[in-house]
Amino acid sequence: MRKIRLYLHKITHWEYWPFGVVYLPMYFVWFWYSLKARSFFFFNASNPRIKNAGFLMEPKKEIYAIMPEEYIPQTISFDKNTPPAEVLAARAASGIVYPCIAKPDIGCKGRGVQKIGNDEELTIYSQRINMDFLVQEYIDYPQEAGVFYVRMPGEEHGRVTGIVAKEFLIVQGDGTSTITQLLLKNPRYHFQLEALQKIYGDGLNEVLAGGEEKNLVPYGNHARGARFLDVSHRADDTFHRMIDEVCRKVPEFYFGRLDVRYENFESFREGRRFSIIELNGAGSEPTHIYDPSHSIFFAWKEIARHLGLLYRVSVRNHKRGHRYLTVQEGLQMFRENKAVMRNLAKF
Repeated sequence: MRKIRLYLHKITHWEYWPFGVVYLPMYFVWFWYSLKARSFFFFNASNPRIKNAGFLMEPKKEIYAIMPEEYIPQTISFDKNTPPAEVLAARAASGIVYPCIAKPDIGCKGRGVQKIGNDEELTIYSQRINMDFLVQEYIDYPQEAGVFYVRMPGEEHGRVTGIVAKEFLIVQGDGTSTITQLLLKNPRYHFQLEALQKIYGDGLNEVLAGGEEKNLVPYGNHARGARFLDVSHRADDTFHRMIDEVCRKVPEFYFGRLDVRYENFESFREGRRFSIIELNGAGSEPTHIYDPSHSIFFAWKEIARHLGLLYRVSVRNHKRGHRYLTVQEGLQMFRENKAVMRNLAKF
């Protein structure tokens, strides 16, 4: 019966539908803009300093390298074959303390991201991850948001086109239920049970005291159980100016989403006490669409709006001399990404 209820919840809440189903009508929109641009891979011109403009297969370490240091967590990168002892030594020498974050250098939707608490966990991670990876300072601000930004090439200022606030996967104890039992009470969390069992194992049998909270996924990823809320209305003139000032410091960045940890929205709005944990480019989703209060029709409208903006940015940059990908290059990018996703699925 529980499986039936979970299945019904999934089909009646579009945010859980497969990517291909949600985006099916959008393929026609993409085809229209491709015809206008005379290239299926026009997006490559949108962010010229980022590989593939940040659509797929962009190394995170290369993006961090062009971002101002004051806005990002301290980060060190490793080749996939780096011996664990070297990883541990580099982490210690860097000054990055536990807990920290480990994640693939090339990833998607939070796959392979893990909070690391000690040398043993970092050793296991470095042995299991079969690709280049990063170890990053854990930003302990309590709030996380995604901020979508667009600036037209040739124009001095850009604008925020959407903000999503993220509620982490946090369970609250009742003094009698195990963590597993608490997860089963919430369909959003139940969907994550298998992944959480791989991470926590027998730890999910713990009984939390009444009112005690435990954050099981300390980063705001929709595919990992976070609840997304559309707070785009909070983008006032002060916020627009602050985000625009930050983004214009990233060379040739015109289209994408900032994933940000911050203390509270007021200080973030004023440009204080926040950190950009990731910058995503042409492949970014306007993730405010995943607010459970939004219909699939709202989502389609917002996706189509942002595809139109991506097209306009790309065409302007193309006229400035930035190239589109060839068909051969674009297909190779998709093949490489498919291999990366298979690898991460095994992790």
